[in-house]
Amino acid sequence: GWDRTPETGANTNPDVVAALVEMCYAAGAKRVNVFDVSCANAQRSYENSGIKRAAEAKGAKVYFADKWNFVKAQFPYDSPMEGWPVYRDAIECDTFINVPVLKHHGYTGLTLGMKNLMGVCGGIRGQMHFNIARKIVDIADFIKPELTVIDAYRYLERNGPTGGNLADVVDMHTVIASADFTLADVYASRLVGKDPNSVSYIAYAIERGFGSPYYAQKDVAEISI
Repeated sequence: GWDRTPETGANTNPDVVAALVEMCYAAGAKRVNVFDVSCANAQRSYENSGIKRAAEAKGAKVYFADKWNFVKAQFPYDSPMEGWPVYRDAIECDTFINVPVLKHHGYTGLTLGMKNLMGVCGGIRGQMHFNIARKIVDIADFIKPELTVIDAYRYLERNGPTGGNLADVVDMHTVIASADFTLADVYASRLVGKDPNSVSYIAYAIERGFGSPYYAQKDVAEISI
């Protein structure tokens, strides 16, 4: 999403993306696509993030989002995101894996799984910041990612979402994966000492009954490597 190198923590760790590509093929995938509707220049972001090189080395198809290739979000309820353009390949795929980096965000407090789904939205995304909790949760409900993998290997704890100062980055060497996007975001926010209810879109997802905030009651496996 951003023209930053991996150590700044502004983008998902390329090693995490590469490992997921490899695991997808091991699970029987015929093709793995990696893409983002970047905030910064897409060509520079793909290269300088290290993601393009790392994912292609594992056999992924890494490509830029075509401006014509969007579908309009539709909802069975009134939504401020009705008709919003969402990248077609995120919707019309067999399995969509959402792979955000855990980092500070100046407006929402944290970027996590639900917030990261703005990365497959088109349109004037700055307009999503008005009533952002409702809009983010509605888009998560529309896209319904099958798996959320939160990269917390490096945590940009200040000056997000773009970062740039290595003094703002904390090494955590952690990755969180869940089929429940709310649960993943709750777990990640607590990992960095933040009350999930203080993150507006998490609180709204819980209020709407999307997923579960109670990871202590779930089957959580912690693996040290």
